Amino acid sequence: MVSFNNRLKKHITELSSYLCVGLDISPESLGSASSLSQCVDHANRVIDATIDLAAAFKPNLAFFEQWGSAGYKWLEETMEYINNGTLTIADGKRGDIGNTAEKYAQSIFDHFGFDAATVNPYMGEDAIVPFIKRPDKGAFILCKTSNPSSGDFQNSQNGQKHMFELVARKSVELNSTENVGLVVGATIPEEIKTIRRIAPELPFLIPGVGAQGGDLEKSTQYGNENGLALISISRGIIFSGDKTEKAIRSTAKDYKDKMMDLVHG
Repeated sequence: MVSFNNRLKKHITELSSYLCVGLDISPESLGSASSLSQCVDHANRVIDATIDLAAAFKPNLAFFEQWGSAGYKWLEETMEYINNGTLTIADGKRGDIGNTAEKYAQSIFDHFGFDAATVNPYMGEDAIVPFIKRPDKGAFILCKTSNPSSGDFQNSQNGQKHMFELVARKSVELNSTENVGLVVGATIPEEIKTIRRIAPELPFLIPGVGAQGGDLEKSTQYGNENGLALISISRGIIFSGDKTEKAIRSTAKDYKDKMMDLVHG
């Protein structure tokens, strides 16, 4: 069985793309009166525009769950719509333990068919292990996130180490089947370098470029220096320009090409 991390590396190489397109389809961004059907149409428009450009799609589960049972049906339909071999990451930041975590993993991997999930490590190893039991399914563990208050806990120190450094070290320990990665935000690029030194073998999922103001150049270079990183862009692509398929594709292609130039020159 090929591990998730090796699948990811192979997919990035074959597609020549480090781009991950986040599917955060909010009705507010389409217009205050937008309906579920308009959100569905726009999500499909984004997928059509970027399917051959994106190494991965990252549906944000909250934007589907807000619609209740209809939203879960939409998520099922979206996964079927993507179904062309492109990797999919469930952005749900699950973080429970025991049977609850097992059921979260079962839902994400078995029911919806995702290849990987984002996982919150606050409750420790018990919250992570259910998502990495199968080598072909991956977990991107929240390490140093891109939100303004991330330092409230993640920068706390235990001895000489910050909490985010301890998360990175623990994640390396858990990567015995090569299916663990880290979420590292683009808004503080120097910390990408710090974490890359700790975890050279782990793939990074780097959000925060675009609407959050993260540094594309440094994030792409630091994340892919002695390692591998997906750069996740959501609003900066999916609501770009006049929100037409042409505008979305043009923006996505620009990002993809810039990333390739930054990594390979």
